This record gives sequence, structure tokens and C-alpha cells, in this order.
Amino acid sequence: MDTDLATRLDEVDARIAGAARSVGRDPAELTRIVVTKFHPAALVRELHALGVRDVAENRQQEFTAKAVDVGDLDDLRWHFVGQLQTKKARAVRSVASAVHSVDRERVADALDAAGAERPPLDVFLQVNLTDDPARGGVEPSGLEHLAEHAASCQTLRVRGIMAVAPLGEPPASAFERLAGYAQRLRKVVPDATWMSAGMTADFAEAIAAGATHLRIGTAITGDRPDRG
Repeated sequence: MDTDLATRLDEVDARIAGAARSVGRDPAELTRIVVTKFHPAALVRELHALGVRDVAENRQQEFTAKAVDVGDLDDLRWHFVGQLQTKKARAVRSVASAVHSVDRERVADALDAAGAERPPLDVFLQVNLTDDPARGGVEPSGLEHLAEHAASCQTLRVRGIMAVAPLGEPPASAFERLAGYAQRLRKVVPDATWMSAGMTADFAEAIAAGATHLRIGTAITGDRPDRG
């Protein structure tokens, strides 16, 4: 067991709890998701032994391979947090507990079509907080339309909203906008109370804005391995 890993996990959890309490929130309301991008499946096993149950990947091939490698850990919840191509939706749906990056109707439809005889899939609608249309996420003006469409998909459960804080803007202001979009989403889907926001560098600001799901990588896992 990597004792440094255990230390980093404890330190991050303490920082999360402190950030929550500083804004009058209960740390128990928060789901800490460990992003294991580029790390081996063995790290997932170590995290599981330390009590971690929510893990994430952002590339379908790595997502699928790791889920298979640790398939005996049947209480893990796998979150897909990267941009999703429709042709890879079936592979993601086969192992995902939640998908955080539904940003267009075709993605929702592909995940829905892959859901026959599977439990309902929790999904977040990703919103683009930048002016760059190449970045992932639905444009804010299209949020309600996407929400109505995704909510009509029989095998999906729209649980909330997701975004990545843009570079070049204070994360607090970006997440404040996201909180406003979350309110708009709840007018369409009242049960969509989750907010996936906050990573290693900005999770405190995300918590202050109402985030419920934090996607944290290197602060817990350490530096990513050199991929050569």
C-alpha cells in the first residue's frame, strides 16, 4: 500500500470538509470522485482498499479497460467525465454508474439506446462556460432544450449539471454562473439537484457555489505517469 496515497487522500478529504464547513455546508453532502487518468488499475485497487468507491476516467478505452481489470470490486461506482463520442456510448454505458458529459441530443440518444435491460443511468448535462464552441458542453442558450430531451429518454436520469472552469477567469465567478444554470435546469427537471464541478485547483470555489460532486485527480493520485 502506498502510504503517500493514503496521506494525500486524507489531506484532500480534510480540505474538502473544511471548505464545506466554511460556507455552512455539511461535508456529507459532497461526493468526492477520484480521477485516475493514466494511472494503472492497481491504483484503483489501492484507492478501494482506502475506502474510495467513486472513481472516474475521461477516455473510453481506459475507462473500459480499468473497469474490466477491477471488475471483482463490484461496489465501485464508475463515472465517465470526458467528452463522449456517440459511437463509444455503448461501451461507456456498459460499465458507467454516471456520465457527466451529456452535451447534445445525439449523446443522450446513444446512451439511451444502449440502456436496454440495464438500470437507469445517472447523467449530468455539461454546460460550456467559455466562448469557444470547440470546448465541451452545451451552449447555455440550449440548456433547457437539451434538458427536456434528455429527460424524455427512458433509460436516463438527469441528475444535475456539470462544467469545467475556464482558463483565464476566476473559478468563483465561473461557478457562480454555473449555479445560475443549475437553477434553470431545475425548472425543467426539478430533481436535477446535483452539480459536478471543482477539480484539484478549484474545488473550494466549487463547493462555495453549491457543487455536490468533485472530480479530483492529481491532488490524490499524485503526478500522472509519463506516457512516453
